[in-house]
Amino acid sequence: MARKKTDLAIVNRSFRPDSPIGEGLLQFGELAVASGTVCVITQAEGDLKRELIDAGRGEGIEVRACKAYTTSASGVIKRIAEALFFMLWTFIGLVRSKPANVYVSTNPPVVVPFIVAVYCRLFGAKYVYHLQDVHPEAANIVVPVNRLLLKLLQGLDNFTLRHADSVITLSEDMKSYIRKRSGTERPIHLLDNPSFEVIPVPMEQRTGDLVFCGNAGRLQRIPLLMTAIRDYLQQGGKLRFTFAGGGVHAPDVEALASAYEQVEYLGFIPATDAAVLVNQHRWALLPIDDEVTKYAFPSKSSGYALSGAGVLAVCGEDTSVARWVEQLGVGIVCPADHNALVKCFFSLEGRNGDDFAMSSDLREKLHVPYFAAELCRIAVPGSVNGEVTYA
Repeated sequence: MARKKTDLAIVNRSFRPDSPIGEGLLQFGELAVASGTVCVITQAEGDLKRELIDAGRGEGIEVRACKAYTTSASGVIKRIAEALFFMLWTFIGLVRSKPANVYVSTNPPVVVPFIVAVYCRLFGAKYVYHLQDVHPEAANIVVPVNRLLLKLLQGLDNFTLRHADSVITLSEDMKSYIRKRSGTERPIHLLDNPSFEVIPVPMEQRTGDLVFCGNAGRLQRIPLLMTAIRDYLQQGGKLRFTFAGGGVHAPDVEALASAYEQVEYLGFIPATDAAVLVNQHRWALLPIDDEVTKYAFPSKSSGYALSGAGVLAVCGEDTSVARWVEQLGVGIVCPADHNALVKCFFSLEGRNGDDFAMSSDLREKLHVPYFAAELCRIAVPGSVNGEVTYA
């Protein structure tokens, strides 16, 4: 077995500090590099090394970044091709850096975590597998996957799960499904996706009504939202709606905004600007397909909750998202039904003073530094509360 050159490799398609997860992984790397060597295998649109140097970040972290060509709005075939390309880039990067420990997430899913598992089996390294989405099931909801291909991808992912040193995911529903599908006996940790710190604005100072920030994709019930908002406004509804973000349904949102003065579409905005935008509104829209909640959890949920805006979850009552909203007391749940949603919008016209403030302990667990410290605790041998001592 070849002698290890690197203590930890972090494998993820995004490592940019302008997103909460990217910032979380960067802070994770900065914690880990204090006591060992760290390599990041990632993709970037520009020169990530130079960007980190100019920002005074990531000192001592080795960056292996290939060019990114697709976004969440790109076609499925292009995204699959890029995932396969990144898989090869990852394997080459691992062989060159020879890490003793690897952290890998589902960005991109299945094939990249699998190649990490193969590397670790061949070279005697350990890895932690972070499932921020359970694939291929989540993808199968969007674009039906051939049955044989689905079974093959599940088999690859089950191999990765069973041989991981430990697993991280987002909800009890996802944890239960992972155990059932893979039969893994490895430890499974629950960790919320992080948000940048948000200082809530008092409700009486908020000038906006409802806001949606994030990916207007295939799983966010955007067509239902558009028809319900249109019907609500045609019936004389008074609320105003603000949308920000890209995605395949962005043209539908833009069309609605062009037709109604009470709807505004801002296009894609940086995550920090999105946090400020949510802070200006009384309610934050959180629509999600019920089936996908078994395999994923909306990433914008943490930022919504921290903002103090009321979360309006549009989903079934028996979902992880509905339970999260109700258990944390951060908003209300509306069934994913056209008439119910129109009725809910009217009911919100008289609800402007709701208090959805979270406790300080809960708030801390949704912030980026907590996320980074937990990754360090789970993924780095000898780490205690984010303090790293390599074995």
